[in-house]
Amino acid sequence: MTGRLLRPDDHDFETAKRGFNALFDRRNPVAVARCATPGDVQACVTAAAGRVPMAPRSGGHSYAGYSTPDGGFVIDVGALSTVAVHGDQVAIGAGARLRDVYAALGKAGRCLPAGTCPTVGIAGLTLGGGIGVLTRKYGLTCDHLVSAEVVTADGTMRTASSSSETDLFWALRGGGGGNFGIVTELTFTTVPAPDVAVFALRFPAGGANEVLDGWQRWMAGAPPELWTALVLTGGSPVQCRVDGCHVGTEPELSALLDTFVTSAGVTPTARTTRSLDYPGAMHYFAGGDKRRSFVGASRIIASPVDAAKLTATMDGRIETDMLIDSLGGAVAGLGRRDTAFWHRDALATVQVYASVTTLPPDQATRSVNDVVAELAAAGATGAYVNYIDPALPDWMNAYYGDNAGRLREIARTYDPDNAFAFPQGVQA
Repeated sequence: MTGRLLRPDDHDFETAKRGFNALFDRRNPVAVARCATPGDVQACVTAAAGRVPMAPRSGGHSYAGYSTPDGGFVIDVGALSTVAVHGDQVAIGAGARLRDVYAALGKAGRCLPAGTCPTVGIAGLTLGGGIGVLTRKYGLTCDHLVSAEVVTADGTMRTASSSSETDLFWALRGGGGGNFGIVTELTFTTVPAPDVAVFALRFPAGGANEVLDGWQRWMAGAPPELWTALVLTGGSPVQCRVDGCHVGTEPELSALLDTFVTSAGVTPTARTTRSLDYPGAMHYFAGGDKRRSFVGASRIIASPVDAAKLTATMDGRIETDMLIDSLGGAVAGLGRRDTAFWHRDALATVQVYASVTTLPPDQATRSVNDVVAELAAAGATGAYVNYIDPALPDWMNAYYGDNAGRLREIARTYDPDNAFAFPQGVQA
């Protein structure tokens, strides 16, 4: 290796092993490889395959901590972080964080639809699909993938694209991180950077049922330029807010919001809108970049569900949020089997999130699991693999639907001995 290989007795090891979620800081991998080149990744895979569990890591945001396994070998590609814009395409190292991707694209006047958290790694985001605030207008991040450089279990560097390793290319667009191989670089198509109007609505206590019901009906027919997220914050009463953005002008956005407020029948206690350029909009939605302690899980709303049931399950749940992000628009422009991402015709993703800052971890876990179970009972049975959930029953079907069988076949081709196996990995 040209990069560093850190073992438990090295003074940097405690820092190097940590992912984003401090909940998993006590886990102890056998080593962390800080790969400096694609060749380092090949050397790690060749040495470790069949001998020790391998855990690829880009940004280290796995909700289940799968990128920090006890007794495993962390192959960290964070140093592979170059971002090179060439006309309407961009080549990005697998370890690049979204804040750096957006900064480089913004300077070039280009846009790649991706996530919001600034420290998320581009590889993990893309491999699970890639949902963000521009998804409805421009599609998933993986929909813009042109090619990927991938080290497979035999140590071979392969180029996956529409004309090379085509099955692998299909799997990498929504088949989840940590499966099939370790990506070292991705090339994407981009679009001209748009101007974006952003908004925030805050609603009075007691209005969550009506707001959620109206929001589901509104988003089912909303133009693709509009993306919104509805957040239910647990407590007594349940609090509700709606945030989002519109690829267009502020007056256009205001007209859409007027339609929503009238339909919901609840007047916001606060309403703000503003116009931003593309870099400004990405910064607006970024939030903080400090490490956190939390428990998270997800579900997928395929079509409108009973708003009262969703609100009721959040009643009295302190430190717990339900974040409902709209899908549709360009996401539905591809079929379920065109890529590995199955939930093409869904209305929204649902992320359930409980902070462990004040709640004990076991209480936070129970709260999240209870809410997720209620969501499933209400008809939200699918799940988003980038919000991976170790307690999810029938997880293979929930994440991948009818694409699960093809993903297993591809795993048999590229990882027949399950060298990249982990508890919710696609195995041969």
